[in-house]
Amino acid sequence: MITVKDMLDQKGHKAWTIGPEASVYEALELMAKKGVGALVVVDKNDKIAGMLSERDYARKIVLMGRLSQDTPVKDIMTREVYGVNFGTTAEECMALMTDKHIRHLPVCETNRLAGVVSIGDVVKAIITDQKVKIENLENYIMGKYQ
Repeated sequence: MITVKDMLDQKGHKAWTIGPEASVYEALELMAKKGVGALVVVDKNDKIAGMLSERDYARKIVLMGRLSQDTPVKDIMTREVYGVNFGTTAEECMALMTDKHIRHLPVCETNRLAGVVSIGDVVKAIITDQKVKIENLENYIMGKYQ
């Protein structure tokens, strides 16, 4: 089984963060610069305060007629954050993401932010794992393990 640690070892452990007082515009600039769809919102003590995603922007700024330059991140961030740790499997991540309708999971290890996994990371890990299993089964059936 592929774990969150395996996924992060493959893609990198960097988690992009922003403070709750920053403007939504600053958050969007950072997301665009780093090529990510969400940021972990951390308070002054580096404690996770929420998540800010492109979905939050679309639904809480654009559709509400607000200005991203005048709105602090804390006003639109998602406050209920679900996270995982290094030992969480890709399948467990997928189940959580599906159940909670979320696309990004912060990864915490020893009470510290250790990365973020996205739905794309999880799908890629599950597909890779399935390909390996299928190949092994095909090799077994074809007698390549004798």
